[in-house]
Amino acid sequence: MAELPLVLLHAFPVDSRMWNGVRATLAARTRLITPDQRGLGRSPMPETDREPSLDDAAADVVALLDKLELEQVVLGGCSMGGYLTMAVLRRAPERIGGLVFIDTKATADAPAAAANRHNVAERAERTGSVAWLAPSMVSKLVSKGTLYRRQDVVDDLRGWISAQPPAGVAWAQRAMAARPDSTDLLREADVPALVLVGAEDGITPPAEARAMADALPKARLVELPRAGHLSPLDDPAGVADAIVRWYDSW
Repeated sequence: MAELPLVLLHAFPVDSRMWNGVRATLAARTRLITPDQRGLGRSPMPETDREPSLDDAAADVVALLDKLELEQVVLGGCSMGGYLTMAVLRRAPERIGGLVFIDTKATADAPAAAANRHNVAERAERTGSVAWLAPSMVSKLVSKGTLYRRQDVVDDLRGWISAQPPAGVAWAQRAMAARPDSTDLLREADVPALVLVGAEDGITPPAEARAMADALPKARLVELPRAGHLSPLDDPAGVADAIVRWYDSW
C-alpha cells in the first residue's frame, strides 16, 4: 500500500507550480502526479451550463486516474485541493488508499465567506482580469517570515495568481462556496491519513486541522511551526519530510 502513487491537488488561486519545492523529494519516494484543476494553470475550462460544483472537478480527477490506469492512489491537496480531495472521496472512495490534507478544513463555508467568494467570482468575470487578486491575498497565504524575508517566493506567488484565467477563478470560487460539510464523510474514511497545517495559517487554522484529524479514523496530525496557509511554499522541506515519514510508517 505504501507504494501507491501520490496525487496532489493544488490550492486556490494558483496551479500545480505550488508543488515545485516538494517535487524532487516526493518523486524520489513514490510516483508523484500534480495536475492543474479545471480552468486553472494549463487545464482548460470545459464548456458547460452546469452550476459550478466540486463534484465535476472530482470527475476530472477520476478521469485522470482512469487515463493513467491507476486503480488506487494516495490522494491529497492543499486548501481548495483538500476540498476537492473530499469530493473525490465522496464520489469514488474505492480509488483512494490514503489521504493527505494540507491547510484545509472539512466544514462548509459560513454565509459571509460564501458571499465573498461570489463577489470575487463576479469581479473576475466583470473585469476579465485577476490582476487585483494577488495584492489582496498574498499576505494571507504565506507566513510573516516568508512575506518579509523571501521575496523570491512572494514574487512567484504573485505571478502564479495573476496568471490564472478569470473564468477559472470564478468557477472555482463558486464551486467552493457550494461545497457541503464533509466531517461525516471523513469519519467513514478508513484509510491512513496525514493532516498537515501551518501554525500561522489564519485561513484554515490548526483548530480546523485538529478537527479533521479527530474525525479521521487513522490520522496523523503534523503542525509546521513556521508555515502559513500555503505551507508547501513556506516550509517545503517540512511538508515533504512529513509526507515521506508518513509513507514510511505504513
